[in-house]
Amino acid sequence: MQLNNLQPAKGSIKAGKRIGRGQGSGKGGTATRGHNGQQSRSGYSRKIGFEGGQMPLQRRVPKFGFTNINRIEYQGINLDKLQQLVEDGKIKDTVTMDVLIENRLARKNDLIKILGRGELKAKLNITVHKFTASAKAAIEKAGGEAVTI
Repeated sequence: MQLNNLQPAKGSIKAGKRIGRGQGSGKGGTATRGHNGQQSRSGYSRKIGFEGGQMPLQRRVPKFGFTNINRIEYQGINLDKLQQLVEDGKIKDTVTMDVLIENRLARKNDLIKILGRGELKAKLNITVHKFTASAKAAIEKAGGEAVTI
């Protein structure tokens, strides 16, 4: 069973009364729209967030902060995570974007930065977008190579 094939149990849903189909239907006349006013008219559509003239929540809540549109987000990967992959036999000696995507440490369009937490014992040639100074030093100390794309 998946979300796309869920259905209500047979017989649990009754067809609602059809509205606006004459007085004999029991829902004729105003067709459940009340008598007058904006909502009774055809073509009426309430704006998103409209609260009947009350100040909408979106405008009541204070706004603060700043979002820099030029910010570059990097996906951080620590050395201990890479060492764990080496111990599990998932990576051998070369770490590229494809290897990281394959092991679900990053996505296809991510920018990757290697961070310095943990200890790296394996000799790895790592090719990613950025390295912290401590990570680069640890990689080179282990006999590996840190290459920036």
